[in-house]
Amino acid sequence: MNQSDNLPSHHGTDSAPKKTYPNETIKLLLERGSLRNFTDKKIPPDIMQTVLEAGIHAPTGGNLQPYSIIKIENKSTAALLAKLCGEQNFIAEASVNLLFCIDYHRLQRWAEIETAPFTATASFRHFWIGFQDTIIAAQNICTAADALGLGSVYIGTVTECFRELIDIFDLPQGVFPVVLLTLGYPKAKPPVKKKLGVPIVVHDEKYHELDDVALRKAFDDKYPGLKVQITPERLDTIAEVCRKVHGEVFAQKCIETIEKNGFINAVQRYFGLHYRADEMPCGNDEFMKIMEESGCNWFKKFEYI
Repeated sequence: MNQSDNLPSHHGTDSAPKKTYPNETIKLLLERGSLRNFTDKKIPPDIMQTVLEAGIHAPTGGNLQPYSIIKIENKSTAALLAKLCGEQNFIAEASVNLLFCIDYHRLQRWAEIETAPFTATASFRHFWIGFQDTIIAAQNICTAADALGLGSVYIGTVTECFRELIDIFDLPQGVFPVVLLTLGYPKAKPPVKKKLGVPIVVHDEKYHELDDVALRKAFDDKYPGLKVQITPERLDTIAEVCRKVHGEVFAQKCIETIEKNGFINAVQRYFGLHYRADEMPCGNDEFMKIMEESGCNWFKKFEYI
């Protein structure tokens, strides 16, 4: 049995939007929700062009734009993406999918043509900035799409199919996938999800620890009523996860807490059943290997000639 079956959504609790905002931009940002239910209406070319232009006008370090965007409209390709990214069928139903990639291949070719030194594929600093720049471009596109009546959702499970994506889209050395953004017209406006508030997330001048009571209340307010029913299978899974990560004593303590409460709480659901704490760190070395195969040596010691 898949432990995610029949579980409350891990995306959180719906929140009622505010009624008034200082302007439409703020309204757009505060009422944005992830869309997973698309119509079959195609995005007109002029709308798509405007959305893409918004993306490439995002800020980047040194104005280098170290990213590329693969625009996918082919339905067969979209169906394959849906399968590779965890059987998320709405990917195949969307009008357009955009695969955002860090791209130092283009800059390396420019350097070679103009006889300039280049080490960006071997520099952690360039990776750090390039990753940020890629995500900022994606978010610009996400916001522009919402402003034009579209909807979108980020697909982070590209992590599970890096090699396949590199092969499918003929990504050259120095180009690496980061995230997929699915775009289309909504069948209905997606709900806004509750978030941790400004007093919890924003720290004035320096980091301030919340006490246990305040922290628990913050998450209780974000996930009110998220209580997962106890089943033998779920208890066994959480016990296994805890045992592998923190040992037998912790596993027993966690199960005792669940049985005392009479339910599986939100954080136990997140890291015990969905984003399993025993599985998420697995493959770190393989991810590094795939990056190196792609010509991206950001995490290795650089050797001078």
